Amino acid sequence: MQLLHFGLFSVAYTLTLMGNTAIVCAVRWDQRLHTPMYILLGNFSLLEICYVTTTVPNMLANFLSTSKSISFVSCFAQFYFFFSLGCDEGFYLCIMAFDRYLAVCRPLHYPRIMTKQLYTGLVIFGWSCGFVLFLTPVVLISQLPFCGPNIIDHFMCDPVPLMTLSCSEDTTTQFIYSTFNAIFMIGTFLFILCSYALVILAVLKMSSAASKRKAFSTCTSHLAVVILFFGSVTVMYVSLESSEDAKIHYLILFCDNTFMQSSDI
Repeated sequence: MQLLHFGLFSVAYTLTLMGNTAIVCAVRWDQRLHTPMYILLGNFSLLEICYVTTTVPNMLANFLSTSKSISFVSCFAQFYFFFSLGCDEGFYLCIMAFDRYLAVCRPLHYPRIMTKQLYTGLVIFGWSCGFVLFLTPVVLISQLPFCGPNIIDHFMCDPVPLMTLSCSEDTTTQFIYSTFNAIFMIGTFLFILCSYALVILAVLKMSSAASKRKAFSTCTSHLAVVILFFGSVTVMYVSLESSEDAKIHYLILFCDNTFMQSSDI
C-alpha cells in the first residue's frame, strides 16, 4: 500500500510541477504574455511550485522509510514555509481578483492604474506578506513545552496536531492562531467576493454578447482556483473535527495542490 501511495502521489506531484513550470516558462519567454494578468499568473504558479515542495518530497520519502521522523527545527521550518506560502497564495488570489476588477470594470483606466510600478509592488507584497505575518504564530507555537509523545498524526507539521502534543494547554497561543486564521480567511474571501460581485454587475450591463463571453472567460479559471483554495481550507480547518474526519485532510490538501494548477491553465 505504501508503494501504491508513493506511485500515485509521485505522478500527481510531477504533473503539478510540470503544469506550473509550463506556465512560468510561457510567461517568461513569450513577450505577448508580459502583461500584469499573466505576470501575476506566472508568479502564482511559481508560488504553487514552492508551496507543494515544502511538504510533498518529505511525504514521498516517508512512504519508503520505516522511521518517518523529522527534527524539531525541520518540523517548524516546514510549518513556517508551508503556511507562509499558503498565506501568500491567498493574498495573490486577492491581487488577481483586483486585476480582474480593473480590467473588466475600469478598462479605459486600466493602463493608467495598473502601471509597472504598481504590479511590481503587488508581486513583492504577495510574496513577502505571508512570511512576515506567520512569524508570530510560528514563534509562539515553537515556545510551547513539548515533553510528551512526539508522534504527529499528520503527513506534515500542521499546527493543530503540534499544539495537541504540548504538555500544557496554552489558550492564548491557540486564540492568537485561531484569530489570525479567521481574519486572514474572512478578509481575503470578502475582498475577492466583493471584487467579483462588481465584475459580475459590470458584465451584466454589457450589451455585446461577445464582450460578456470575453469577460467571463478571463475570470472563470481564477474563480475555480478561489473555490478550490477556500473550499479545501474550510473543510480542513473548520468543518472536520474528529480523528477519523481528520484523515480526510491529507487527501484534500494534496488534491487541492494538484488540481489548482490545472484550473489556472
